[in-house]
Amino acid sequence: MKILKGFAAATLVGAMAMSAATLAQEKAPDGYWLTPTIANYGRVHLLPDAAFMPQPDRTYKIVFSLTQAAKTPDVVDPGLDRVARTVNLYVAAGVPLSRLNFVAVASGPATALVLDDEHYRAAYGVANPNLPLIAALKKAGVTVAVCGQAVAERHFDFAWVAPDVILALSALTTVTTLETQGYVLMPL
Repeated sequence: MKILKGFAAATLVGAMAMSAATLAQEKAPDGYWLTPTIANYGRVHLLPDAAFMPQPDRTYKIVFSLTQAAKTPDVVDPGLDRVARTVNLYVAAGVPLSRLNFVAVASGPATALVLDDEHYRAAYGVANPNLPLIAALKKAGVTVAVCGQAVAERHFDFAWVAPDVILALSALTTVTTLETQGYVLMPL
């Protein structure tokens, strides 16, 4: 009888482990990386016992300064993808989206990532790969803005800025204004 109980317990544990493995594979086809909130962007690896975990009962205010362009115009801007990663990390750690106050402001070489598809295609010959991510970020409550001074410096028309993006006076004033409101600067 004891052997039978031990066998049943081992079988149950094995079945539970298989279910967990199957669940992990469903969440992450490659078994390692997940995109729990911003689907297909900002891949994260869950580490539930890691140090410096975000606290679910706290509010986080971050302004991301996006200043680098992607290496080629047909790929998502890496800074914008890191904003998605940050959202995914906080949510995976148990912080509700309602406690994330995130603003991403593009300037300098990153300015073009906010162009509407028509004008991005005209400039680079490909569809703007950043627009689906900008829409997903907006849906998650992230504000994506662009420096109005950078738009002018690059000779883009203000009307060419995608509808999901806010036209700011400048990145300089956006960052400093938000910092005085308690936001932490994360340069990307």
